Amino acid sequence: MIVFNVIAFVLGVAALGYLVYALVRPERF
Repeated sequence: MIVFNVIAFVLGVAALGYLVYALVRPERF
């Protein structure tokens, strides 16, 4: 299912971006 792969890819990128943001700005957590 291409749609499922796209959704999984978007969620993965969002999770990585959130993790990087948390590491760059630790004072907000």
